[in-house]
This record gives sequence, C-alpha cells and structure tokens, in this order.
Amino acid sequence: MSNFDSSFEGILKDIKARNFAPIYYLMGEEPYYIDIISDEIENKVLTEQEKEFNLTVLYGADVDAGTVINAAKRYPMMSELQVIIVKEAQQLKDIEQLVYYAQKPLISTILVLCHKYGRLDRRKKLSGLIDKIGVLYESKPVRDRDLMGFIDSFVLRKQLTIEPKAAHMIAEFVGPDLSRLASELEKLKLTLKGQTRITPDLVEKNIGISKAFNTFELRGALLSKDIFKANQIANYFAENPKTNPLPMTLGLLFSYFSNLMLAYYAPDKSDKGIAEMLSLRSPWQAKEYIQGMSTFSGVKTMEIIGAIRETDARSKGFGNSHSTEGELLQELVYIILH
Repeated sequence: MSNFDSSFEGILKDIKARNFAPIYYLMGEEPYYIDIISDEIENKVLTEQEKEFNLTVLYGADVDAGTVINAAKRYPMMSELQVIIVKEAQQLKDIEQLVYYAQKPLISTILVLCHKYGRLDRRKKLSGLIDKIGVLYESKPVRDRDLMGFIDSFVLRKQLTIEPKAAHMIAEFVGPDLSRLASELEKLKLTLKGQTRITPDLVEKNIGISKAFNTFELRGALLSKDIFKANQIANYFAENPKTNPLPMTLGLLFSYFSNLMLAYYAPDKSDKGIAEMLSLRSPWQAKEYIQGMSTFSGVKTMEIIGAIRETDARSKGFGNSHSTEGELLQELVYIILH
C-alpha cells in the first residue's frame, strides 16, 4: 500500500495540502466522486497560466497506452508540475502497458485515469503497482440509506446546514443519483441569499416537492396509522403522477419495510442495536424502525412486502387490466393500514 490516503475525503485533503500522488486511478460504478476528484486536480494543481502548456486531457477511445506514457514522460514547461487526465480510461488500448511507466513515474507528472462504470482488474500487475506508489480509488454505488450522509457531508463542505425533513425530502425525491442530488443542493444554495440553513419550505419552493405531500410524509402517516393523511397523500400522488411516480414510491416503501423486517432479527432492539443491524449512520435513524415494529408485526411486515412486490408487477402490466398507477397506490395503502 502507498503512503497516500485512498478515501474520498483523504484524497481531497491531500490535494488541498498539495500532497500529490504520481498516479491516480479513479474507478467504479458511481461517477460523481470520480468527477469531483478529477476536477479538483484539474482546477487546483496548476495556475491558469500553467495550464496552457501543462494540462493535457486525453480520451481512452482515441489513444493507446503508448501515447499516455509519452505524454506523462514529458517535462513541464515553466511549471514544477504537469497534469495528464485520461477520461474513459476503460477504453484505453493496451492499458496494462502502463506498468512500464508506473514502475518509475516522473515526479513532475500527475497522471489521472478516470474509469467509470467498472474497475481495473486487481489481479493484474498494473493495479498492484498503482496501489503501491499512488492512489487506487474505487467509487462504489451509494445505497439509499447512505443518501442522508451524502447530503450532510455536502452541505457541511458548503458551510451550510439542512433540516432533517428537508434532507429526507430531497433524498427521497432525487434518489441515489449523486450528480443530480449535488445539482439540486447547489440550486438551493443559490437561493439562500446569505442565509445558511436549508428548510422544507425552501425545498418546496425551489425544487417542487410538496412539504406536506411526499413519500417521507406518506411513510410517517403509515407508521402512525393516520388513515386520513395517508389516503390524502395517496390521492395527491394519483393526481400528480409526474412529480410522484409510482416506481419511486414503491422503491422507497420496499426499502423501508425490507429494513423493518431485518430489524426484527436484531439481537439488540435498542436504537444502537438496530442502527448496527441496518448499518445506519446514527442511532436516531433507528427510531422510525422502532416505531414500525410497534405498529406492524413481523407477519404483517412480510405481507406488506409481498403487496408492494405485487403492486410493482401490476404497474408493469402483469395481472392488471384496468387500474391506474394512482389506484394501485391507493389499494396498497389500504392493505398496509388494514
């Protein structure tokens, strides 16, 4: 292993401290983090004047390993460093030939290879070499339950705060598309006009998510068995299918009730025990599962999971000849509450 931190936060910290690795191999299924690291190196290593002669951006589909090696072996002009960024590195011809460069990289070159939606074969020599002398970073897909953590970290970096309900509204509306999530948060930042706190009202006004009628509120109504409110939200969803698509609602409900089923198997039913069982970021997030266990039995939870699966199948045309998506959701809400 190299002396460089290969975590996302660690990489950014090292870049800020100008502690640069000779080679960065950025790979994985989540492109957001790859873009952030690559952009940070592109924008922070060289001055605007230095970039003119010392920043090279290549595309894997257009070059081979030899071209990359030749570029990396050049010395910088009127600068201590040069930056070579290879986008779409997964398409690079003869990529394993980079071993010859990785064995003795130039200290004046920062080579960045961006490999999205896949990863380097860790069994090959190149992977081991980069891991030894540089940064081998894998950007893994973000799970729904990690979205709150992403939002918290993002707003903290922007020196902002966000109310928990507002964060839930955004996370459930956007889902695990981190680029879009970051874009929506940036949009909210621009509307703050000197303020630092993102509120549900701000989200409702600027992103178009109703603070009263959203999946976060629907889940709350189901957990408290508030029949009137649950049906009110289901009716609103039925009337506004474009902003509240059924697949998204079903996905969020399935995620919650699947986790609730797992919570029943937690040896320790305390906030901490359930948080550990479900890999939640903090014990307070376990409270809605403790509430769920007091509202629904294990048997009922299994029944609900089955009903969600059936609703999903019917929404795709299996065994459903006439019901609209709104009607299917209303039926599901009835099954959950009765």
